[in-house]
Amino acid sequence: QVQLAESGGGLVQAGGSLRLACAASGRTFSSYALGWFRQAPGKEREVVAAITWSGVITYYAVSVKGRFTISRDNAKNTVYLQMNSLKPEDTAIYYCAPLEAGKPIQGYWGQGTQVTVSS
Repeated sequence: QVQLAESGGGLVQAGGSLRLACAASGRTFSSYALGWFRQAPGKEREVVAAITWSGVITYYAVSVKGRFTISRDNAKNTVYLQMNSLKPEDTAIYYCAPLEAGKPIQGYWGQGTQVTVSS
C-alpha cells in the first residue's frame, strides 16, 4: 500500500521557520515530479511548490517565492519544504503529492501537516 506521510508542521510566530518533510512508502516516486500543496480553512487547495524528478527545476507560487525552498532526496524517497519568514497567511494544512503533467495524481493524498503562524 502506497502512503505519503507529511511531518514537520507546528505553531510558529510570524517571521519564524519550519521544515516540512514528506516521506513515501510502498513505492518509489523518484521518477516523478513532486509538489507541495496547502489548504486554508474555507479555501481551495493550492499548489505551493513543485520539483522535477531530478531536482533541477523548481516552481514556486508567487506568494511564497523567495521564502520557501523545495528539495528532494530520492534515496530517502522524501521531499522537503523549507519555510522561512513565515506569515499568518501561510497558515494551512500542507500536503504533498506526486505530479503528472503538472497535476497531482489523485489517490495519494496523505493526512497533511498543520502549519499555524501566529501574528
